[in-house]
Amino acid sequence: MTNRLVITLICAITFYSCSSTKEVTQPSIEQSVDTTQKTVDFSTLETPPKNWHHLDEQQTQFRGISSKLTYETIFQDRSSQKQIIVAVIDGGVDIKHSDLQANIWTNSDEIPNNQKDDDQNGYKDDVNGWNFIGGADGKNVNNDTFEVTRIYARLHPKFADADTTVLSAKAQKKYEYYKKIKKAYAYQINKQQRQYNNISSLEDSKKEAEKILSNYFSGSYTYEDIQAIQPQDKQMAFAKDVMTYVLENDIDSTVIAEQKKQLYEFMKYGYNPDFSPRDIVGDDYDNKTERYYGNNDVIGPDPSHGTHVAGIVGAVRNNGIGMNGVAANVQIMPIRAVPDGDERDKDVANAIRYAVDNGADVINMSFGKSYSPYKKQVDKAIRYANKKGVLMVHAAGNSSENTDQKENYPTDTYGDYFEGSETADLWLSIGASSWKPDSSFVGSFSNYGAERVDLFAPGVDIYSTTPDSKYERNQGTSMAAPVVSGTAALLMSYYPNLTSNQIRSVIMESVKKYPNQDVIIPHKANAEGTLADFDTLSVTGGVVNVYRALQAAEKVSNK
Repeated sequence: MTNRLVITLICAITFYSCSSTKEVTQPSIEQSVDTTQKTVDFSTLETPPKNWHHLDEQQTQFRGISSKLTYETIFQDRSSQKQIIVAVIDGGVDIKHSDLQANIWTNSDEIPNNQKDDDQNGYKDDVNGWNFIGGADGKNVNNDTFEVTRIYARLHPKFADADTTVLSAKAQKKYEYYKKIKKAYAYQINKQQRQYNNISSLEDSKKEAEKILSNYFSGSYTYEDIQAIQPQDKQMAFAKDVMTYVLENDIDSTVIAEQKKQLYEFMKYGYNPDFSPRDIVGDDYDNKTERYYGNNDVIGPDPSHGTHVAGIVGAVRNNGIGMNGVAANVQIMPIRAVPDGDERDKDVANAIRYAVDNGADVINMSFGKSYSPYKKQVDKAIRYANKKGVLMVHAAGNSSENTDQKENYPTDTYGDYFEGSETADLWLSIGASSWKPDSSFVGSFSNYGAERVDLFAPGVDIYSTTPDSKYERNQGTSMAAPVVSGTAALLMSYYPNLTSNQIRSVIMESVKKYPNQDVIIPHKANAEGTLADFDTLSVTGGVVNVYRALQAAEKVSNK
């Protein structure tokens, strides 16, 4: 499943490049600080500036990546030396977006719409990328099941009524795995039902509270009006509690309707073992080594997520509209492999190989899941990308879990998630940081891990491109990963003499650290209060920083 941040309403109350060898003078960050700026009151600020992730903390107090400062100082009199290709493996990208169109990768060896594979790469008319979840007839997969559902559907007929006394040792092992999957599947079904009941209860409570308060105030009322009420009975206390919760959490009828729709679709598609859209693709799904299937529709039925990701990496800079991507002189290669549901291992493996074979320098993967039944195929593709020198950037996930202890795929570890000893060198796993410099500095949804998550990047309230030339704020590690992918592309563009290994090292070693910064540890139950040092939640203990990375790259380049 894509790392889209799924909102869960939980009611707390009882109701329901060719680098120049010339030494570059690096301007001091301290010298560029505007000392006349007013102190930002983060306790009352509801939303950050739209470009907060580009800002420099010393200049603005927002913990961005200092990319704006970098462009205004280090890059003021310099030009990038190489155009970098970033593959965005996702659910689709709106390649016609006015802030992306100029930066979309084009396969110059392919003649558009002639129904031929002109460059003989195995993909007919792949002018702007490829779609591994579409059919040759132009149809596309939109919804798909979750991986736990697919595994359950495969194993249940075999083991539901099995006589366990006659099972071989091998079959017994599979049976034990089936029991684990059955339990996980049942948990998810019950969870969806509980959430639907909670939302329905909240909806009913909201309607009743609105009726009570409208009568009390003889019409409209404000949040302040509600807080001034001194309830004299249970009915008014109920109304005050409900509407206080609703208003403080920005819950309206639209939010409730969207939540109910999402849960309905989860049950209709994601957790429905009888649902399978794979016939749309038309491949031999049992053949996990099959590579040449799909179509050239890189937009797909819902490119919202991928378009937002692409904009963070490489929206056209300084064109007077929308927003700026992190990287300049970049091309976005859209590869569609992620449906609304869990991506399939076969498609992920093929998407990675397509990116490598068609010239990608960086692969952004803002998706993930808890099960990977055909991990060997994905491992082979990751090995291939690693061998070819392609940097892979993966979102750590939005499950509020420690990935040192809980699986999150794909991963840089070949073989077993916990016992595998060999890892890919060119891999970065990214957690999401926030704009608030307090205990909520880590996104409450973000996965973390002192061994599995390499670093953090801005991933809360990120303003970026959405379909039909629009923009909106989104959050998730899906937004943090492209910040790092854009940073890597930027470094590669200005320092093409550096290897991908060197680029990765520069990013890791130049992170901005926050000593003694206590943060709330993300928790699935949304329990607050448990604190940890920020530097214990990732390998580097820091946040990506473009300014520092460029300084480090300059030193490495001049050695």
